[in-house]
Amino acid sequence: MAASRPLAPALSPVPGDAVASLAAELRTLPPSCGPVRLVAVDGHAGSGKTTFAGRLAAALGGAPVVHLDDLATHAEPFGWTGRLREQVLEPLAAGRDGAYRVYDWTLRRFAGTAAVPVAPVVLVEGVGAGRRAVRPWLARVIWLELDAASARRRGEQRDGPDLAEFWAGWARAESAHFAADPSRPFAGTRVDGVTGRITPGTVGEPSTSP
Repeated sequence: MAASRPLAPALSPVPGDAVASLAAELRTLPPSCGPVRLVAVDGHAGSGKTTFAGRLAAALGGAPVVHLDDLATHAEPFGWTGRLREQVLEPLAAGRDGAYRVYDWTLRRFAGTAAVPVAPVVLVEGVGAGRRAVRPWLARVIWLELDAASARRRGEQRDGPDLAEFWAGWARAESAHFAADPSRPFAGTRVDGVTGRITPGTVGEPSTSP
């Protein structure tokens, strides 16, 4: 585990023109959080969300990225909605810059802050980014299409054997979260976690991702 949040796993190259086209599409969406088009990048842990969000942010000219690993904690892996709302969503909705406290996964406490300036598009990246409590603020949900088992294998290869116990606990928490509050059926965009291919999603489609 990195000092502040996990490192990004490998993701197959996504063609630059496809990312650029998606960025252009996102810019045309109606604002959803004050003047901001808030876009969620969601998927299983290890599916490549952080890598893809970084590429998309670059294609957007340096769009701010909120990493939900910075808001989650060991004790509350999915208990970050209040912090996200108070420190990021409500300020942006009011046209003000946000700033959130960053959790240090090594020190097991919040240490430091991350700024979230008002921008045409702001990305929220992490497991559960498209959850029920966040969707009213979102212009689009992007889902990284990779099954849970394959994503977990990527994550375990990335993090090494020292974090095997952490991954076992995380897998249980993630499975319970998506069973109760799935994001995939609400994704307007899907990104294949193996090929990197970007395709439109069908909002309302039942979730088939385990």
